[in-house]
Amino acid sequence: MKIKLLLLTIVFSLSSVFANPPAKKRILVYTKNGKGYVHKNIPSSVEAWKKIGEANNLIVDTSNDPGVMTTENLARYSCLVFSNTCNDIFDTEEQKQALVDYIHAGGAYVGVHSASDSEKDWPWYAEMVGGKFKRHPAFQEFEIKVIDKNHPATSMLGEKWTKEDECYYMNEFNPNNHVLLAADMRTVKDKEKEIYPGRTFGDYLPLAWCHEFEGGRVFYTALGHDSKDYVDPVFLKHLEGGLLWALGKKPKEFHLKKK
Repeated sequence: MKIKLLLLTIVFSLSSVFANPPAKKRILVYTKNGKGYVHKNIPSSVEAWKKIGEANNLIVDTSNDPGVMTTENLARYSCLVFSNTCNDIFDTEEQKQALVDYIHAGGAYVGVHSASDSEKDWPWYAEMVGGKFKRHPAFQEFEIKVIDKNHPATSMLGEKWTKEDECYYMNEFNPNNHVLLAADMRTVKDKEKEIYPGRTFGDYLPLAWCHEFEGGRVFYTALGHDSKDYVDPVFLKHLEGGLLWALGKKPKEFHLKKK
């Protein structure tokens, strides 16, 4: 009798699971650009994030409208992906505060390429992203040293990664960044390299990192200038690994803390 009851309990539990599967988690891919240069890669990057979301059972919403930046709306998302945002990407202080609230409530953030060139006059944002864009030399092939080979965003790489991209020179680095990738500056051609970064970082300039920040989890990569990056399996794995790290080992729902 006990065995029958146990079997019935198991069957009922399984039936409930299949009848009411867990709701898919959502991520928001934000692509707002203010006045100034706008990357041509944005449509390709959006499609790439949709594919990454599909592969990881995530719903992917996309927007370039700052109006989505409200505390209530952001509470729907497990992660915010700022994919090639640039210049002024918020219209109001309330929108900025919504991002702060999201991070403070344990939200996840992924920044790609020119996300570090967004909101240049907002120190909190640069600290959250982990650095602030300064300039870059011409698009070219250069070598990237893999600093941490065990991170999900780099585990598909070897000792080095030879890639064509814009080598972003940044400053205002957050000292808590856990650096994942660094440009081998000996392989970067730039007539003004001695002006900045010079020897500030030695031979290796940080390009990708992760860190925990004021309750949230942040991953950033300076790579991804070219539209073709977003169909490159290696680069897509790099982005996917960063997203999964930001979400935690498994995607988890973001819950807004009640004030």
